[in-house]
Amino acid sequence: MTAERDNEKVNVERESRLLIVAKARVWASEGWSVVVTDGEGKSYGPAEFDQLWAA
Repeated sequence: MTAERDNEKVNVERESRLLIVAKARVWASEGWSVVVTDGEGKSYGPAEFDQLWAA
C-alpha cells in the first residue's frame, strides 16, 4: 500500500490482505491518495478495494 498526501508518502508492505485493505480504507478516509498493489503488480484504488476482500 502506498499513501500520499501533501509532501508525505507512506509505504506499507508484507501484511495480510485484510490488514492492508483496512489500513488503506482508513488512510483514504483521512484524505490520503491510496493505492494497493497486489503480488502480481496490479494496482487498486479506493473504488476497487472491495475486489481485494473477495480475492
